[in-house]
Amino acid sequence: MSSSEKSHNLSIIGSTEYVEIAGIKNIPAKVDTGADSSSIWASSINMQEDGALTFCLFGQKSPLYTGERLKTTDYTARVIRSSHGDEQIRYRVSLPVTISSQTFKTTFTLADRSRNNFPVLIGRRTIEGKYLVDVSKANVIRRSNPKTLNLNQELKADPYEFHQKYIKKERSSE
Repeated sequence: MSSSEKSHNLSIIGSTEYVEIAGIKNIPAKVDTGADSSSIWASSINMQEDGALTFCLFGQKSPLYTGERLKTTDYTARVIRSSHGDEQIRYRVSLPVTISSQTFKTTFTLADRSRNNFPVLIGRRTIEGKYLVDVSKANVIRRSNPKTLNLNQELKADPYEFHQKYIKKERSSE
């Protein structure tokens, strides 16, 4: 079977999707084909004396947070390099995920994603052989960032002053 024949059997998903993980539904996720692995926002990550890893999905300020502590002895550790080149050691666990009506287990690194736009990142190892990504489709509607709107209004009002205030200042600190 050629690769084009294989691709006809794959489901098409967008660059953003609502997923279900560990029984929690309607989780907004970013599909990132540039990311090797998948990541999920986790909090209260602790190691018990018997070697069991415990954690909560999401953080207390998230509307997805249930407070349920998950416990597993089936985990690994992995060095993750961010797009900025920073390295972190993270735990990696297997969780059930449903994407576009297909349910399967996949591995997620546990991370503080509280500052990210999406609490879940779906990497290429999770989607490989199961999905094709159509980047023109985004199934999660994102609100505009008010900071960006304000910046663009400031830029339009006085481009020279904007450059002096933000861009020139950043470059002089490099």
